[in-house]
Amino acid sequence: MAEVTPPVRVLIVDDDAMVRAGLTMMLDGVSKNGRAIAVVGAVADGVDVPEAVSAHSPDIVLMDIRMPKLDGVTATRRLRARPEAPDVIVLTTFDTDENVLRALRAGASGFLLKDTPPDQLVDAVLRVSSGDPILSPQVTRKLIDRVAVEAGAYEKARTALASLSPREHDIVLAVATGKTNAQIASELFLSVATVKSHLTRVLIKLELDNRTQVALLAHDAGLA
Repeated sequence: MAEVTPPVRVLIVDDDAMVRAGLTMMLDGVSKNGRAIAVVGAVADGVDVPEAVSAHSPDIVLMDIRMPKLDGVTATRRLRARPEAPDVIVLTTFDTDENVLRALRAGASGFLLKDTPPDQLVDAVLRVSSGDPILSPQVTRKLIDRVAVEAGAYEKARTALASLSPREHDIVLAVATGKTNAQIASELFLSVATVKSHLTRVLIKLELDNRTQVALLAHDAGLA
């Protein structure tokens, strides 16, 4: 009997009831390439996230950036500090929202515009659940250009990256350009499992949570 793959469990966090309803309608019960999505909960503010995560154990949290009580940046930072925290995709109305970059640095795996077409939204959720990025390097660069980088970020990034082996450095550069594990494996003539192993060591060495933060570090170092 074939093993049944459990659905990707999604929690929606947005203060607009229409947005919550729309996202639920677009995602809940959708199946693609043998993988399904289940919306397990929806809450209206960042303050409701800890209880909702404990109650529903989502794999992915779709997090609004701007909310009245607790914003998405703070909610993301607090959530990602928890053991075995779910991945976070932040939602925004504008791709130049400076808070998006802060949320990415706080541990979000990527971001989506609220008017993202349904098929792209589904793809994004499934990609993040598989450990692949959903960041556009061009949009990330635009965000970085609009926000003053903290003092000494360039030197800190360069020092951190100097601790990596040449192969790990190659992995970082590939991650920074938005490549998936499969694309990196093909480009560097490695297996996907080897790429994942290298990336795990990179995250440990750099004391980062996910590949999005790796990409941002590479941007800080002027490598992407």
